[in-house]
Amino acid sequence: MRLPAWLSQHLAALRALLVFTVLLGLAYPFAMVAVAQVPGLRDNAKGSLVEDAAGRTVGSEIIGQAFTDAAGDPIPAYFQSRPSAAGDGYDPTSTAASNLGPEDVVDTADRTSLLTDVCARSLAVGELEGVDGGRPYCTPDGVGAVLAVFHRDGLTGPITRVVSVNQTGTPFVASYQGVPVRSAQVGVDYRAEGGVIVPIRGDAPEKPAVPADAVTASGSGLDPHISPEYAELQAPRVARERGTDIGAVRKLIGEHTAGRTLGFMGQPGVNVLALNLALDREFPRQ
Repeated sequence: MRLPAWLSQHLAALRALLVFTVLLGLAYPFAMVAVAQVPGLRDNAKGSLVEDAAGRTVGSEIIGQAFTDAAGDPIPAYFQSRPSAAGDGYDPTSTAASNLGPEDVVDTADRTSLLTDVCARSLAVGELEGVDGGRPYCTPDGVGAVLAVFHRDGLTGPITRVVSVNQTGTPFVASYQGVPVRSAQVGVDYRAEGGVIVPIRGDAPEKPAVPADAVTASGSGLDPHISPEYAELQAPRVARERGTDIGAVRKLIGEHTAGRTLGFMGQPGVNVLALNLALDREFPRQ
């Protein structure tokens, strides 16, 4: 007995569904799980987890983490990671960049600008490490050094008013081209009022003492590495807190510094978690 065409088509579709369910829903996943158990791949498949000397899982080699106390302040005895824009920091479920660029220089009522974030972070790192945290286009109090300059004829003509848009206190400069500078008013957006936004470089050194990776988040927000320069900046503090010689700390930094991929791609990096675990083994906190 020949089945109706519509029924034959449905049976064929059902057979295809069953075959692909077995192949792609069962066989393929189980095959991948089996391959993941091959020596050399097993650790990567499990998330590259890292254990401390007591056998406790303390993190992952490929996901950064913060080394801060309950109040969010840096723990001085540990090397600090770079900032993270992933959720509240190093959240794998919210991995993302801020998507803010170099033109994001004016604070608003809703958030601080990328420039002010960088300035504040640089100032905080400088205070922690005992170095000058100043950098170009930043005020001494750690906000973006940006003026809104108002002209009589819009974008041209004599200057009628100058505002330090990111400061509510004393402006970082007293005057601009002979016109007194006043501080911003809370809730007022000077960009919308027609002022010309003018970042002021200031007298900070061309190469700041605080490296760029100490004040900017990575694209993923999960980067577990810092630059050797940032690690070197932190070495004196860590050595002091651990009560050991700075040369020994620098030796550990060198041992945990990975070179460029294939010798030419990317930049050298220091895995912060691995370095801090080595510190705990070699120089336990007093």
